[in-house]
Amino acid sequence: METFTHIAIDIFKQTLMVSGFVLFMMLIIEYINVRSKGNWSKPLKKSSFFQLIASTILGTVPGCVGTFTAVSLFTHNIINFPALLAASIATVGDEAFVMLTLIPETGFKIMIILLLLAIFVGLIANLLTKNKSFFLQNETHFATHGEDDCVCFNYKLIFNQLINISFERALLIAVLILVTSFQFIGGHEHGGHDAMWETIFFIIGSIISLAIVISVPDHFLKEHLWGHVIKKHFLKIFLWTLGALIIISISIHFWGIEEWVKTNQFSILIIALLVGIIPISGPHILFITLFAQGLIPFSVLLVNSIVQEGHGGLPLLAESKKYFIYNKIIKLLIAIVIGLIGYFMHW
Repeated sequence: METFTHIAIDIFKQTLMVSGFVLFMMLIIEYINVRSKGNWSKPLKKSSFFQLIASTILGTVPGCVGTFTAVSLFTHNIINFPALLAASIATVGDEAFVMLTLIPETGFKIMIILLLLAIFVGLIANLLTKNKSFFLQNETHFATHGEDDCVCFNYKLIFNQLINISFERALLIAVLILVTSFQFIGGHEHGGHDAMWETIFFIIGSIISLAIVISVPDHFLKEHLWGHVIKKHFLKIFLWTLGALIIISISIHFWGIEEWVKTNQFSILIIALLVGIIPISGPHILFITLFAQGLIPFSVLLVNSIVQEGHGGLPLLAESKKYFIYNKIIKLLIAIVIGLIGYFMHW
């Protein structure tokens, strides 16, 4: 019972962490977009190459922060699918911290290879999808209204809004405080001590989000933050993240997936590809440990790193199953080719 309780608590904490950070990013992006009437994102939208480079850099940042940001930008039509694909290839999620701790030289090598591969694949994808809007943009987009002139940080208005607080504002404030409190109380378990900087970014994001929720007028809050971000995005992301984590945890803790991997060396390359499909940080650490112990070749670790994207795959799965599948299929094909080359060349 203790094990089950611990797993359930861990699942809830991770769900809050993933969906909470996405919530912060969406609130901030929604606020900036509406306040600027979308002008801030125009330079990024105009240049697919700039989108590609910016997304690749986001993906290279250790941890899940960069990928969460890239997914948020994609779901709001600010970057295209090739840019999202590049970010997804460049990232290894929280496993980057483990690599830099256990196998620092190999970790840097993997990050550089993924960065170059992401740019190369992104450029090819841009060329192939240049005149195909079906692959360039996501279906969702920012919504703006005629009443979007936001008189923000008017202290008299803020005081009146808090005294006569609406249900939506009170609930949003409660959610932000809850998500942030769990980050303080439970810690960022899936990244360890090396993810402390990510926790700092998480706290900064929560403070900015809370300031936005407290200060914006009722119309802005109800139409955009509540009506668009919460009702159309956050609830879906939270539920999909929760469901995915439950399935993954049952597979690992009760079906013995990790032990099975260790005892089937002949199929390790295929296993690395399949495990890479799992949209979460955690299971992939197995391959880092096996490589550090000299039990698997570099190519196996590389193909797993190509296919996986840490927790960044969860919000994408929730927002657009179609693009999640496209993303995984393309990365799988690339990883299979590289994996077979590595297998036959014994590297």
